[in-house]
Amino acid sequence: MDIRSIIIEDEANNAENLQNILGRWCEGVEVVALASTVAEGIAAIRSFKPELVFLDIQLHEETGFDVLKTLDTIDFEVIFITAFDQYGIQAVKFSALDYLLKPIDIAELQVAIAKAKTKIAAKQRNSNLDNLLHFIKNTSATAPKIALPTLQETHYVKVDEIVRCEASNNYTTFYLKNGSAILVCKTLKEFAGLLEPYNFHRPHQSHLINMNKVKSLLKEDGGQLLLEDGSKIPISKQNLQHIKKALNSTKI
Repeated sequence: MDIRSIIIEDEANNAENLQNILGRWCEGVEVVALASTVAEGIAAIRSFKPELVFLDIQLHEETGFDVLKTLDTIDFEVIFITAFDQYGIQAVKFSALDYLLKPIDIAELQVAIAKAKTKIAAKQRNSNLDNLLHFIKNTSATAPKIALPTLQETHYVKVDEIVRCEASNNYTTFYLKNGSAILVCKTLKEFAGLLEPYNFHRPHQSHLINMNKVKSLLKEDGGQLLLEDGSKIPISKQNLQHIKKALNSTKI
C-alpha cells in the first residue's frame, strides 16, 4: 500500500516538480494533496491524515514550524524542504530530522523516504519531532536538548550537560558531565556549527569544547585546557588566540 503524503510548499512550480519527482523516482509514495500556506497545510493534514508530509520551512510570511505548533498531535513523518541552508535548519539538525535543500537531489530524497517508510512501518512515535517542537516553542531556553543518534537509539541530551566532543574519522564521541560517553555516526564538523551559539569552541581539529566546563588554561605543551572532568585538551597554535579570547568572555 502506498504511503499517503502531502506537499506543503508555497511555490507552485516547486510543489509540482517535487510531485513529479516522487511519481517518477520514488515508488510507493502517493501525493494526496498540495498546500501552499500554513492554513491550507493544517486543513489538508486534518482532512487527509497523511503518513508523510513534505514541509517547506518558509511559507510566505510564516513557517512550516507554525503548521506543527498548531496541531494537537503529530502522527506522521516529516521531511523538511528549504532553499536556504541556514534558515530554520539549526532546529531541524538539533533534532536529527531529515531535510532537503532545493533543488531537490533525487538520491537524497530517496534516502529520506526510505528512512520515513521504516519508521512508519514500525509505527514509532517520532521523538525527534517532539524534540523539535520543544526547541521551537522554547527559543529562550538556555539549554535545549540535542538529538544524538547512535546505531542502537537516539539520545536527547541537554547542551549544558556536554563537556566536550572528540572526533574519530567520521564519528564523534560526546563526553557528558555524568561521566558517560555517546558515540555518534557523524563528523565533528556537523556539530561545531550547531553548538557554537552555546559557547562551544574548537581548540584543536579533533576537539570541540564546552567553554563553560573549562577549569583553567595550562601552559604545558604549548597550551592545554583543563576541563571539569579532569581531561586535558590540546590547543593548536593557530587556535590559541581564539581560545584565549573565548576564555576571556567566559566565567571560569
